[in-house]
Amino acid sequence: MRTGLALLCGPVAVWIVLLVVLWRRSRDRVGLTVVMRMLPDVLRLVGGLARDRTISRSARWPVWFLIAYLASPIDVVPDFVPVIGYADDALLVSLVLQRLVRRAPPDALARHWPGSAEGLDALRRVLRLTSAPR
Repeated sequence: MRTGLALLCGPVAVWIVLLVVLWRRSRDRVGLTVVMRMLPDVLRLVGGLARDRTISRSARWPVWFLIAYLASPIDVVPDFVPVIGYADDALLVSLVLQRLVRRAPPDALARHWPGSAEGLDALRRVLRLTSAPR
C-alpha cells in the first residue's frame, strides 16, 4: 500500500515542481495555468525529439540518461527530502529539455509539438528561445 502510494505521489510531486521551475524561469511570467496545460504536450515533444534521427545523437543521449536517472531509485538528493528532493529532478528535466531544443534543427520543435501554436510560443518563452524560424 505504501509503495503504491509512493509510486503515485512521486511523479505527481515531480510534475508540480517542474511546473513551478518552468514558470519561474520564464522571462515574461507565462501564466502557471498555461504551463500546466502544456506539460502533457512537453512530454510528447521530448519523446518525439529523443527519437528524431535528424537530431544529433549527442543531443539526444542526455534525454535517455535523464529517463534512466528519473526511473532509478538512486538520486543525488533523495526524494523523501521535502521540496528539494523533487526540485533537483525538475531542474534537471528543465535543463535537459532546454539543451535538447537548442541543439535540434530549427524546425524540429514545431514539427514535434503536438499542442497549439500559443502553447509552442509559451514554451519558447519559458525556455528563453528565440522566436520561431521564418
